[in-house]
Amino acid sequence: MIYFGLDNLLTYGLLILAFIVVVAAQAKITSAYNKFKRVKSKGNLSGQEVARRILDENGLKDIYIVEVRGELTDHYDPSRKVVRLSHEVFHGTSIASLSVAAHECGHAIQDKVGYTMMRIRSALVPFVNFVTYLGYFGLIVSIFAGITGYIKLSILVLCATLLFQLVTLPVELDASKRALAQLKQLSLVDEEEQNSSKQMLQAAALTYVAALASTILNLLRLIIILDNRDN
Repeated sequence: MIYFGLDNLLTYGLLILAFIVVVAAQAKITSAYNKFKRVKSKGNLSGQEVARRILDENGLKDIYIVEVRGELTDHYDPSRKVVRLSHEVFHGTSIASLSVAAHECGHAIQDKVGYTMMRIRSALVPFVNFVTYLGYFGLIVSIFAGITGYIKLSILVLCATLLFQLVTLPVELDASKRALAQLKQLSLVDEEEQNSSKQMLQAAALTYVAALASTILNLLRLIIILDNRDN
């Protein structure tokens, strides 16, 4: 009969909990997106038109808006000064499309005003990428250094990921705050639509919170495993 100690149960429990947190958050954003993409905006403006209006009103006429493939693949590229919107968001006139487009413009505004947390996140990208690449060699390291060496390397990668997520969260929350303010100030939505946009963006923010929680849980799991092996 196989015996599982308390520590083993704890590590498996943390792994399962981390998985549930991420899946639940993803289900939440998917549900919110599917709900609000069926709700047409009263202004009948597309995500591209809303984005262009927000950018122009904030002195960002030089920023391009381009269409990209996929669903919820929307993002702002600070290096190329481009707002990239997925097909549905680019052409759609729903509350979901307007909300996502405005959110990405929020990042563009952050870039313009030199928002501190965004600058820190951009500075961390090369470091995080380097540490993440180290993780690819984890299996090779484990061959020479044993499983303990692999665990230590995995902890290092998770610590770097955690640092990046801690900086990313306020950046995303601030972008949503700016998005809602722009939608209201430019009369792109009415009061009822603004509330719907807020719900949509809150669901999106939850995915970042969930990712942060998942990383913390996985980090604790590896620390417990490493401590058990050292003992």
